[in-house]
Amino acid sequence: MSDAFTTRILNVSTGSRERVVDLTGDCEDFLRDAAGGRDGLLNIFVPHATAGIAVIETGAGSDDDLLAALHTLLPADDRWQHRHGSPGHGRDHVLPALVPPHATLPVIAGHLELGTWQSVCLVDTNKDNPERTVRLSFLG
Repeated sequence: MSDAFTTRILNVSTGSRERVVDLTGDCEDFLRDAAGGRDGLLNIFVPHATAGIAVIETGAGSDDDLLAALHTLLPADDRWQHRHGSPGHGRDHVLPALVPPHATLPVIAGHLELGTWQSVCLVDTNKDNPERTVRLSFLG
């Protein structure tokens, strides 16, 4: 495979509760190896029907605010036609329409070009699937 395209798989344990998991450090670790100081693009992709990738501030309550907003928009009740797993699980299958399963971000001189408070996060509302796979791909 060419140095212009490199990929890595992350295995992320999200447990049995809704979570926003900061992947920024994992992305930077990957770019340290893959980018070699070059400019390019980082694609983050979660190949699951019930999880997404968000660029959001973490630590100051925004991650909990995101989960609260998703509860308002996608209540965990019996309104969903998709019914298996935990009660209200159908909402988890609608999540990727609001929090997409991917993001593509600029890499400058081998580092993510994020704003001061931005982090790359896995958003997982599916309590039935405690293990997630995230693919990081650098093109440069």
